[in-house]
Amino acid sequence: MSSTAIGVSLSMSSRIRRGGGGEVDVERVLVTASPTTLKLIQTRRVVAGRFLGMKKRFHGTVAITKAEVDDGEEKRTSRNMRVGLICGGPSAERGISLNSVRSVLDHIQGNGISVSCYYIDPDLNAYAISSAQVYSNTPADFDFKLESLAQAFASLSELAEHLVSAVDIVFPIIHGRFGEDGGIQELLESHNIPFVGTGSVECRRAFDKYEASLALKEHGFMSVPNYLVQGTEVDESEIAQWFTDNQLDLEVGKVVVKPANSGSSIGVKVAFGVKDSIKKATELILEGIDKRVVVEAFIENAYEFTAIVLDVGSASDCHPVVLLPSEVELKFHGSGDTKENAIFDYRRKYLPTQQVTYHTPPRFPIHVIKSIREEASLLFKKLSLRDFARFDGWYLTPTSNLASSASQTLTRSGDIIFTDINLISGMEQTSLFFQQASKVGFSHSNILRTIIYRAISRYPQLSWYNYDESGRGSKTMETPGDVQKVFVLFGGDTSERQVSVISGTNIWMNLQRFGDLKVTPCLLCSSLSNSMGAFPDKTESDLDNREVWLLPYSVVLRHTVEEVLAACMEAIDPDRARFTSLLQQQVKEDLMNALKNHSWFAGFDIIDEVPMRFSLKDWIKLAKESEATVFLSAHGGIGEDGTMQALLEDEGVPYTGSGVHASRICMDKAMASKALSHLSEFGVQTISNEVKRTEDIIHESIPDIWDELITKFKCLTLCVKPARDGCSTGVARLCSSDDLAVYVQALRDCLPRIRANSFSKTHGMIEMPNPTPELLIFEPFIETDEVIVSSKSSEKLSWKGSRRWVEITVGVIGKHGSMRSLSPSLTVKESGDILSLEEKFQGGTGINLTPPPTTIMSKEALERCKRGIELIAKTLGLEGFSRIDAFVHVETGDVMAIEVNTVPGMTPSTVLIQQALAEQPPMYPPQFFRTLLNLAAQRVK
Repeated sequence: MSSTAIGVSLSMSSRIRRGGGGEVDVERVLVTASPTTLKLIQTRRVVAGRFLGMKKRFHGTVAITKAEVDDGEEKRTSRNMRVGLICGGPSAERGISLNSVRSVLDHIQGNGISVSCYYIDPDLNAYAISSAQVYSNTPADFDFKLESLAQAFASLSELAEHLVSAVDIVFPIIHGRFGEDGGIQELLESHNIPFVGTGSVECRRAFDKYEASLALKEHGFMSVPNYLVQGTEVDESEIAQWFTDNQLDLEVGKVVVKPANSGSSIGVKVAFGVKDSIKKATELILEGIDKRVVVEAFIENAYEFTAIVLDVGSASDCHPVVLLPSEVELKFHGSGDTKENAIFDYRRKYLPTQQVTYHTPPRFPIHVIKSIREEASLLFKKLSLRDFARFDGWYLTPTSNLASSASQTLTRSGDIIFTDINLISGMEQTSLFFQQASKVGFSHSNILRTIIYRAISRYPQLSWYNYDESGRGSKTMETPGDVQKVFVLFGGDTSERQVSVISGTNIWMNLQRFGDLKVTPCLLCSSLSNSMGAFPDKTESDLDNREVWLLPYSVVLRHTVEEVLAACMEAIDPDRARFTSLLQQQVKEDLMNALKNHSWFAGFDIIDEVPMRFSLKDWIKLAKESEATVFLSAHGGIGEDGTMQALLEDEGVPYTGSGVHASRICMDKAMASKALSHLSEFGVQTISNEVKRTEDIIHESIPDIWDELITKFKCLTLCVKPARDGCSTGVARLCSSDDLAVYVQALRDCLPRIRANSFSKTHGMIEMPNPTPELLIFEPFIETDEVIVSSKSSEKLSWKGSRRWVEITVGVIGKHGSMRSLSPSLTVKESGDILSLEEKFQGGTGINLTPPPTTIMSKEALERCKRGIELIAKTLGLEGFSRIDAFVHVETGDVMAIEVNTVPGMTPSTVLIQQALAEQPPMYPPQFFRTLLNLAAQRVK
């Protein structure tokens, strides 16, 4: 078995084209990883040494040092290929579109490619936007201020006319309507603008789920039996006959109801029987999601899969190759969904959840995987698709409800059925698109450039592009100077562990772009012997049960700790490893049969390494021996409460963030509040609180506890949260003793989450702490003024302002005693009164206004607010970087501290990235994370 270390090359384009055709100076960096062969040896320590510290060599562009990045100069001998990225659109998936375009921008900018960004709003208005806006959490963050921040086009035609001269090729990254239905493609075709992806006519038919099913039948493929509903007047007898024809019970026959012209996840519902099907189809139409709705048989006793198809042909020659497919395994953990009605919906596809696990390659017989790849490749050709696509489908077992019809109607494989054709697959950092690509040797940059170069070959007018000058050529160079080793630690066992995976992955991907860093992603988890994964205390024996895995490239690209750990176990299982290796070799051979003929393809740059497991103590010793700096990204638990900080300090290992004392204080919300209680005369207030033992609450009278609390605080609404846990975990608004009873019951039952709207007042899903907290804090619920953001009304930003308090979140950065406040962000809640984990950290959810609009808070009040935030940081002894949540009075700038997070979320769309971009000059993510790393080194010195 062999392993490789992943070398990294970095280039920087110092100028980004603004939509209007002008340019702004922006530091951008691009990673292209490349392999260096490494033979495994027997001892893990020596293996780890090579894994972490070998000489780095670079395929592609010359590595650029940190100084060169800061200098902002790059020599070019020929004109760059100007790529226009278009995102947004009218679909409910436009938030995912923003995530995707952010990822594409990160990985193609530079090395002979210049990028311009464009945005289509829900009403199909077009804008040229800056790259900084791409790092917003959701389009709603900037929809209301587009007229002042972006260049607007009078019409889509004017956008197209602009693109004719401003870019050489367009990469549409709009999911759903107008992106995959042929809309944007038809616009580009009408102006003879080269673009990536399938043509408009082919898009139109493949995107419509009903028309696509007809096309599948025409070409001899099986399709799921379906019925088309058009309009709200549904013929009940006709749909009842369809139920009968397909042997479905008229009362309880299970079907899937979904829009015909929408993404693969939006509006998808399960229905039972004729009446329920009609009801749910009509609801989708009345909600305006679609005018055409498909009712199709629910597939049972089958295994779901998804597969990326890559066209590696040239010019008009189509040569589709299917990468390693992924099996989609749905799981059930008491979340309210049952096996009877759970489907691979929007939440499971795009948000971190334990309810789904991906296996790449699938755990299917090898002949089935071969059939999936062959059938998908053939279907790609039959539908005349171009460049890339994603096919979702099912492997039918002999007992499947569709197996008998398959054997009777198919001319090809009877155990494979395709259900969804995705013409613009989601491309977030850890998406299935990149997972499957990395398993066969493509880094993010390599797969995206392969797609773009393939599209370029289709257009004779782009034949001038010199690929050898684009930086992807065969030059190799060792990194100048010393290489600094960095361990990025994420994961853990808290309810915030999934956010931690996203944060750690983002930090790793940004830091590895620097040629003078060797960055290793590390997963913190419980040992396999501790199957419960819960740690009630941090005794010596408990810490002995912690493990850390050093992760290779492809294993990192997962959504949850459990997925990463499962991928590690698969990678070290000999049988599974041999199975995967055989399939990888087949896919690579298929790819190289075509790619070897392309001058622009320099080879695969990722090879699967074997993950390595260490006890926590041995991992810390390894960090010390490697002279590595640990970038902490394990939210909550031992990663944030001072435990990990103390362990690292004991061994003299430098780490990011605040020290032991500050970490301990800030994790204990009551202690942090007490430490700030003397600052009221300086405009810093704290919230009154009462700390209670969870054990006592569980066994006492709930009504009595409620009466005691509301009497003490002289209010009718309370906020409850664990005394020692990360932000948002277990935080809830309680309006009655009944609400408190629901919360306590969830603790008693050790529920992982409380379902949305379980309390008397509307709220979103609440992630609960694990293990059950020893102490709870009760506070008066602070009422703030509702901020309404709308992209459709004439008054796009509105608020009543009667209470004069709003909620903010703000990052602080710097050395101990001199922390500086970034520009605060006004938080806007989408559901209920408490910001969920998703709204804080997950792209496509939540709304943040950075900085707070002057119509709400004056500049003077904002500056006073920032001084108060800095005083909080100084008082608590923060250093490096932290995030402070607070209420602020919009007139006086007085702040009321909520909580302090010393290891804050660092996801691609976290508001803290937006705040760093609001600095002058802007700090883009690579520079931002490098700054935090440098602060750790300065503290040690």
